[in-house]
Amino acid sequence: MRRHASILIAYFLQFVKARLVYRADFIVDSLSVFGALAVQLAFLGVLYSRIQTLAGWSIDELILIHGFSMIPLGLFNLISFNLWNFSEKHLVEGQFDRVLLRPIHPVFQVLFETFNVAALNEIIIGCVLLVVAGTRLGIAPEAGDLLLLPLLAVSGAAIYLGIFLTLTSLSFWFEDRLGIGAPVYNMIRFARYPVTIYHPAVRALLSWIIPFSFAAFYPATAFLRSTEFQLFVWLTPVVAVISLSVALFVFSRGMLRYTSTGS
Repeated sequence: MRRHASILIAYFLQFVKARLVYRADFIVDSLSVFGALAVQLAFLGVLYSRIQTLAGWSIDELILIHGFSMIPLGLFNLISFNLWNFSEKHLVEGQFDRVLLRPIHPVFQVLFETFNVAALNEIIIGCVLLVVAGTRLGIAPEAGDLLLLPLLAVSGAAIYLGIFLTLTSLSFWFEDRLGIGAPVYNMIRFARYPVTIYHPAVRALLSWIIPFSFAAFYPATAFLRSTEFQLFVWLTPVVAVISLSVALFVFSRGMLRYTSTGS
């Protein structure tokens, strides 16, 4: 773990150095991050100003769920950039050869070669919404929340990572330049709302087939002090471990099918 942590830091520092080569571009990108942050906050303000209740859930409860959901999603988006072009970059162009030659796990290299710093927007907005909604609901923060929030947020990010790494790994079997991850990614927005508002079939899909609800809605209910979904809250880390285990298994099996382009 210590070795991989040091390598991760080295990857990140190298990424920052590469970005700072063009300082004007880096400054513009940084300013755009704050601009996007302001736009997203304004959009959410307009969206939720139109809603008072939704199937028995109050506006502040909806905001809290939405706010939490953005934190694990932001953590995932921070490191998922290379998953979207994996087939094109690593398999079609043959850059996976370089990955296999290094004495580091291939998944580690693929994930941490590039970072999407714009994803920090989602993490910041999520934390702001979580605090604002919790205050308006009169929910007093507890000491355990300081441990529970990072545990559930990281578990949620791990669920997203497991799902999309599995989908990415299918590229070893099916050459897919566009990828099937993007359509599935669009389903994440459904997990930002209480799963109880959906048809039982949709609820089952989001809970047990593509478990986005375990990355967003279910863990968010812990901060609403709700006991109705308490079992699902504690199942979140379990689902995360299962999702990652399946993804790593599929990826490792896929590597056995990889054939170099010879270029």
